[in-house]
Amino acid sequence: MKKLPLTDADTVQFTKMVKKINFFASMNMGLLEKILSRITYYQYDGGEKVCRQGDPGDTFYVVSEGKLKVTVREAFLFSRTLATFGPGDCFGEMALLERKPRNATVACEADSKIFILTADHFDQVLAENPAFKQEIKRLAADRRFELDHK
Repeated sequence: MKKLPLTDADTVQFTKMVKKINFFASMNMGLLEKILSRITYYQYDGGEKVCRQGDPGDTFYVVSEGKLKVTVREAFLFSRTLATFGPGDCFGEMALLERKPRNATVACEADSKIFILTADHFDQVLAENPAFKQEIKRLAADRRFELDHK
């Protein structure tokens, strides 16, 4: 994992991507600018794990480039693939809301670039916008339903 500088072009890309994500779509530009000031940007190599099942849930991610695989360990040696993520996909909202351990491992299948919002910064944004907090809770409930029924 390597921290990248966040350029103006990256900021524009992030803004375009998150406008397609349900809980960002209705957000006004002022709130989006507050989020942008808290975003970091990282590059991961293919094969590198972004987060592991059981790790503390403390980060929200938006995929900028690359391909990631989501797996769940079901038995001591066996894992099941739940999904793949690509540009524009997000993950980590459940862990941020509930501060529970990660329920899946996310690994890069190819070199990837990912926007990151930490739990502390996320809490600041939620405190500033109750509607955003409600939308995040709804998205987390939808994601939990998906995981429970796969």
